[in-house]
Amino acid sequence: MSGNAWILGPDRLGHSVLVQDGVVTWQGQGAVPGSPKLEQLACPNSAIRYGHVNAHTHLYSGLVPYGIPPLAQQPDEFVGILQQLWWKLDRALDAELLSIAAEVAVADALMCGTTLLVDHHESPNFIAGSLDVIADACQKLGVRACLSYGATERNGGRDEAEAGLAESQRFYKERGHTLLLSTAFGLHAGFTASNLTISRAGRLARQVGRPVHVHVAEALSDAQDARERGFAGALDRLCRLGAVPQRSVLAHAIHLRPEERARIAAHGACAVQNPRSNLGNRVGYPLALQRLSHVALGSDGYVANMEEEVRCAQQQGALHGEPPQLALERLERGHQLGYDLMNLPDSPPLWLRKPADLAAMTDNGALHVLVDGRLVVRDGKLLGADLDTLRQRASQAAARLHLKMAQL
Repeated sequence: MSGNAWILGPDRLGHSVLVQDGVVTWQGQGAVPGSPKLEQLACPNSAIRYGHVNAHTHLYSGLVPYGIPPLAQQPDEFVGILQQLWWKLDRALDAELLSIAAEVAVADALMCGTTLLVDHHESPNFIAGSLDVIADACQKLGVRACLSYGATERNGGRDEAEAGLAESQRFYKERGHTLLLSTAFGLHAGFTASNLTISRAGRLARQVGRPVHVHVAEALSDAQDARERGFAGALDRLCRLGAVPQRSVLAHAIHLRPEERARIAAHGACAVQNPRSNLGNRVGYPLALQRLSHVALGSDGYVANMEEEVRCAQQQGALHGEPPQLALERLERGHQLGYDLMNLPDSPPLWLRKPADLAAMTDNGALHVLVDGRLVVRDGKLLGADLDTLRQRASQAAARLHLKMAQL
């Protein structure tokens, strides 16, 4: 931020938030319903900023930091990591485990000053209603979220894919068109889906004017699979099958051919770099995204500490001759993506292109967090739940989840 005073918003009631001289002022809710009052919070020794956007994450992985050990021996190939860890984890999820995972992941995000989550979900043995479980956690704690179910055929063929697409479609109709909850139509990744599933996802998304959220060329296996099917690459396949409507979220986009990357901007889509995940999975660095402006940052299921993603991106980028500013620009680009994904006004003044979400951050994490004019963290305390109790439940749930995974 620059200058001594700045304004953001408006919130859903049309009010803006004023930040001046380390004090946040906004229109709150009075004691009588419908009666507003002016609220103020001092933010001593704090850096006040807009709430960060996590442009690609998996809230179902929220239990991993609380007791899911890493693989004893990491496979040489990325698909092996998926098969031995992540695909076992998502198959082991039930409604209760997902609820706890989503809630603790949202809580951790807010305590990091992240106020909008672009989530990509999969739980093959609990599809119908799964997005409601995640939405309930988001609404309870007060974060903004764009939710999708990642349709795939890797477990149950076309029936599984149709169930996944139906879940995104149902959620959009019932809940996913508010200022705090929106919907994308998800695809896991091209190499786990048929041409029919991919084209169906694109058609359903376009019918209601929503984007597609999909993993693209995260590993060479996805690009190679697309070429074996007669396409130039993973993104070329999605584009030719009509699965990249406006505002689509293209997670990773590491192994793209030069002719593919120009299609990101041409289709009005946004690629998402996931620095810590890409480094941990050893899938490569997204050099294909150099010199592209349509790139944001995500955590791909890591705790939504976007400052850590920036640091990792800068460290890795330096090895490839990229300036430190690039990671900051991609963090900033997430705000534009988030605004485009949520159901916010189409043409506000430029100074209102960020919603009324802010975080006052100290060296110890969030002091105050405001989302859509609602205080969700105050004086370092989460308001929607007791954080210590939530983390204790997460540790217990992680033990049960790990036991279920071991039996698969």
